[in-house]
Amino acid sequence: MPTANDMFYFAHGLENILRPPLVFLHGAGGSHLHWPPQVRRMDSQRIYALDLPGHGKSGGVGRQSIQNYAADVMKFLDRVGLNAAVIVGHSMGGAIALTLTLDYPKRVLGLGLVGTGARLRVLPAILEATSNAERFSEAVQLINDMAFGPAASAGLKELAKRQMMTVRSTVLHGDFVACDRFDVMPRLGEITVPTLILCGTEDRLTPLKYSEFLHRHIPNSQLITFPGAGHMVMLEQPEAVAQAISRFANTIPYYPGIVV
Repeated sequence: MPTANDMFYFAHGLENILRPPLVFLHGAGGSHLHWPPQVRRMDSQRIYALDLPGHGKSGGVGRQSIQNYAADVMKFLDRVGLNAAVIVGHSMGGAIALTLTLDYPKRVLGLGLVGTGARLRVLPAILEATSNAERFSEAVQLINDMAFGPAASAGLKELAKRQMMTVRSTVLHGDFVACDRFDVMPRLGEITVPTLILCGTEDRLTPLKYSEFLHRHIPNSQLITFPGAGHMVMLEQPEAVAQAISRFANTIPYYPGIVV
């Protein structure tokens, strides 16, 4: 089981040394499995899909700030010898990706933002439910009910629910606390790297207007929407999301061996 900085990671295509590495960051209460095989096994790409501390197969405990998660990812990059990478994040992972881009700009070659925003205020009902271990199953059900678009299959939603139920309640609550505190709206103009923004049109947790705001305020960004998809757009429309990310990655200039 590959780990670095006490974090499990799924790796694919590491032999593709002429391609820029893609580092995938999951959202609150998630794991690398939130990136389906079509995404984490993209042809001709070099991919690392992480389990953040306290999530999935990783050790340690979850954090309660996006900055601390970003520091963890920086240590991961150092440990596996990546001078720079394309960072792709979903929801909370997008907040981490934004923070890395703003605070460590020389380490980020490109930015992928999936179902996220520059500010991530969390519904009080979710914060309240996740704060009480006795209401954990209720919290997971509430989140799962809001996470998918109307066309998502019952089987997909049930699988996602079962996966989230494996996360410790304290980790899930800490993730939402971190999201609720996150706000980089005034800093988006500082981002200079190529940026891809993906969002489902039926996203109820990070509505389309969040992605439209990112697109308006991040120079050199492109926005792609997925009709009918919800917050878990990469699980609902995996082939389309994989194609969009792969096309984007192929446009990123990359010069192997050059230390930034």
